[in-house]
Amino acid sequence: MLSHFWGLLFHPDKEWISIREHPPGIIRLYLGQIIWLAALPALCTYVGTTRTGWSVPGSDQVIKLTDTSAAAMAFFAWLAILAGVAIMGAFIQWMAETFGSKPTLTQSVAFSCYTATPLFLAGLCGLYPSIWLTIVAGTIASSCSAWLLYSGLPTFMQIPKEQGFIYASSVLCIGLVVLVSIMITTVIFWGMGVGPEYIQIH
Repeated sequence: MLSHFWGLLFHPDKEWISIREHPPGIIRLYLGQIIWLAALPALCTYVGTTRTGWSVPGSDQVIKLTDTSAAAMAFFAWLAILAGVAIMGAFIQWMAETFGSKPTLTQSVAFSCYTATPLFLAGLCGLYPSIWLTIVAGTIASSCSAWLLYSGLPTFMQIPKEQGFIYASSVLCIGLVVLVSIMITTVIFWGMGVGPEYIQIH
């Protein structure tokens, strides 16, 4: 995984071709890579919200979450990320034929996974909950993922760059819809009682 990621940073065209031509099986892809990458932001945020905590600007109070509520939220976040990668892969494959490409589902999920890798790595910032750190890390990670998407999709799908731009924009729009859907689902779960329980430390 890391070798592919570094390859995408330094010689992306060659690496995308390698990923397309030699994708792992869908089960191996999930068990060997995606479940661990998805666990990174969930686990780091769990540790950060239960051990480090955060404070509201202008206040000395440190706020933490209870272990039980943080664990439940981390678990559901992990499941949401796993589902999000699969859904994005399915949409990428579904739209591909419109642009004259016919990738397999495994290839599409692999593309979805590698494109989202900067977002997974940004989850390390969850160890220190801070709104400014989250904004900076999220902006950098989103920019890197967008660059991988727009620069890599034409090469990976073997289509002209003009079509690749439209294709990538469509994928980005679907990604935003998936994100909003996950947020709505989160609100529903909070209403069912699976929400944060705070601890304030003076």
